[in-house]
Amino acid sequence: MKLLTATNRYYVLLAGLLFTIGSGLLYFGVLWALQGEVEERLFQQRDYLRQEVGRTGQLPGTPFEGRMQLSTRPQPEVLRDVLLLEPLENELEPYRQLTFRLQLNGQTQWVSLSKSLLETEDVRRLIMWLLLGVLGALLGSMVLLNRWLARRLWAPFEHTLQQLRGYDVQQHQVLQLPDTRIEEFTQLNHTLTHMSERVATDYATLKEFTENAAHETRTPLAIMQAKLEQLLQLPDLPAPAGPLVADLYAAVQRLARLHQGLTLLSKIENQQFAAAVQVQLQQLLTEKLQLLEEFIEDKQLRLETSLPATGALQLHPALADSLISNLLHNAIRHNHPGGLLRVVLTAQELAISNTGPVLAATQNPAQFFERFRKHNAASDSPGLGLSIVQGIAAFYGFEVRYEYAAEQALHTLRVRFSPAAIRP
Repeated sequence: MKLLTATNRYYVLLAGLLFTIGSGLLYFGVLWALQGEVEERLFQQRDYLRQEVGRTGQLPGTPFEGRMQLSTRPQPEVLRDVLLLEPLENELEPYRQLTFRLQLNGQTQWVSLSKSLLETEDVRRLIMWLLLGVLGALLGSMVLLNRWLARRLWAPFEHTLQQLRGYDVQQHQVLQLPDTRIEEFTQLNHTLTHMSERVATDYATLKEFTENAAHETRTPLAIMQAKLEQLLQLPDLPAPAGPLVADLYAAVQRLARLHQGLTLLSKIENQQFAAAVQVQLQQLLTEKLQLLEEFIEDKQLRLETSLPATGALQLHPALADSLISNLLHNAIRHNHPGGLLRVVLTAQELAISNTGPVLAATQNPAQFFERFRKHNAASDSPGLGLSIVQGIAAFYGFEVRYEYAAEQALHTLRVRFSPAAIRP
């Protein structure tokens, strides 16, 4: 909901409530005044009749627009609303009637004076239509005024939003937001400008640290790995030292893989993979499966594939390679000997399924995507594979979904591509 819509809603509700209360008070106040005027005329006529009868002993007639009825039957002396038949139009019309006693020619007569309320009804309708017209004009003018003010007063805010939408931290840009006539918008622009300066500085520092860390640690790891390989190949290496060196070599390899995974995750989170090309996933999957053929055969996995010639995806080549590699390695590593490995590719998604350990009811599948989360703590895997998959998917707006079929103990990871990345 837009801010203008929200404010208009409250303005309209408040104005409607106040206008309804005020209109009701005005409406009933006018009716009370009109009815009071009619009653005052009736009381004046009663007093006039009593005065004339006392002076002349006869009724003077009706000196105002109304009706007068005489009756010798006792009637309650009240002021009430009645409906009387109008002879000319043959319709019942509302009247205000006053009944009182009067001594006329030595007899007690009950006199009923009636005055028409049609004029009051006409005034009532007129007031009602006027109030409705004023209410409609008031609400309409409020909406139009708010829209006009929104275009003028909120123009600096819209300009700020446009600048934020086009902001790219990778360009080391600093937002240039001008001062405005509205103090709050000026403060907002100053705050965003300072924030963009800090973000640009922090991003540059983090990027430099990531690049330096990746570069400076890669060389020592490579040297350690090479030296350990040479040490393992020495013919005079003492027998007791062999297992120790082998364990050290395996630890260095795990450290190298961990370093590579963390560096990749850092680059993904810092959006350092801007360039993208059209990648044929069908071709990439075929190549990766050929490279992993030895691992598949070692576990005697039953491979099922459905790789039609679908369209391409707009991806960074390194990220596409990492996405496919981590998905396939995860499916092979957590499969059991003689299990099933199924790879299904469509134009909208990639699904990779594998048999594996039974998923306990207490296990939360969302934890599988956490960093350093491993099903088997003794595994030499750094536990970053699915974290990298989720990071790449989030970078391109893909949806990653985990499914588990308990009957077959079949684990499935589905990566649904975003429409923006699909290329025909």
